[in-house]
Amino acid sequence: MSESQKYDCLKLENQICFPLYACAKEIVRKYKPFLDKLDLTYTQYITMLILWEKKQSNVKELGKNLYLDSGTLTPLLKKLESKGYISRQRSERDERNLIVTITDDGMKLRERALDVPSKMGKCVRLDKEQAELLYKMLYQVLDSLDS
Repeated sequence: MSESQKYDCLKLENQICFPLYACAKEIVRKYKPFLDKLDLTYTQYITMLILWEKKQSNVKELGKNLYLDSGTLTPLLKKLESKGYISRQRSERDERNLIVTITDDGMKLRERALDVPSKMGKCVRLDKEQAELLYKMLYQVLDSLDS
C-alpha cells in the first residue's frame, strides 16, 4: 500500500457520514420556511408528528422514537407546552414517568401542517421508488447502529 493510499480512508469524499450529515442539515434547512409558518422548529415538528399519531406518550418513549436525549427533549417539550400544544403530567402509577398528551390546540395545528410533506416532496426530487429505497436504507443504518 502506497503512502497516499494509506490515508485514503481519511478523505472527506470517502466518508459515508458526510453526505448523511450534509443531507440532514440541508433537509432541515428546507423545512424551515414551512415550519416557520407553524411556529415550530424541526425537532418540535417531529415531536408533534408522533403526538398527532399517538395522542399520548411518555418522555422516555418519545426520546427513543426521536433519537433525542432528555436534555434535548425537556426544553423542547416545555416550549410546546408553553405554546399550548401539549400537556405534561407525572404518571399516577409511577411518578418517575412523565406523560405527554396532545391538546386540542395541538390537534388543530395538524390541519395547518397537512401540506408540509408535499411541499418537502417537491424539494427532494426523488421518485417514489427512490424515496422508499432511501427510507429503507436509512433505517437499516439506524438499526445497525442500535445493535
